[in-house]
Amino acid sequence: MNNIPYPFKVAITRVFDAPRELVFKVWTESKHFAKWWGPKGFSLEVAKMEARPGGMFLGCQTSPDGSHVMWGKFAYQEVVAPEKVVFIQSFSDEQGNTLRASFNAGWPLEIINIITLEEKEGITTLTLKGGPLNASAEEQAVYEGMAPMLQQGLEGTFDQLADYLASQK
Repeated sequence: MNNIPYPFKVAITRVFDAPRELVFKVWTESKHFAKWWGPKGFSLEVAKMEARPGGMFLGCQTSPDGSHVMWGKFAYQEVVAPEKVVFIQSFSDEQGNTLRASFNAGWPLEIINIITLEEKEGITTLTLKGGPLNASAEEQAVYEGMAPMLQQGLEGTFDQLADYLASQK
């Protein structure tokens, strides 16, 4: 995977006051992941989480008022403890079948995400790079148009991650 050029449209780097082993653990263990992943106020029910190459995450996010429910999945490509996680993210049904996004039929079916973790003196720098995978020109354009909103949403999710990591000390 390292040698394949991807059209990364989103790149976020965040610094967390936590050792990278802990940051890696909260990305790869369901009991932790469900406590911080997703839009603020949404709940996450993890149906399956096998953070290993060939494994899958399957989960359901529910809006605060219960009116909006979204299933999603990660197909793990590479998991190197405690430094890297590569996964293909998609919307899905409760069985894990890939579906089009309900909010926009032009959204790419697959998004590749690469997370790297580097630690210095107990402080971890997380870098996430993501972008459409096997997407048509139309899907790429839709993604690019929504990239600023996606980046903002991920920043909010990472705020929740920072709070959760602080609670684990």
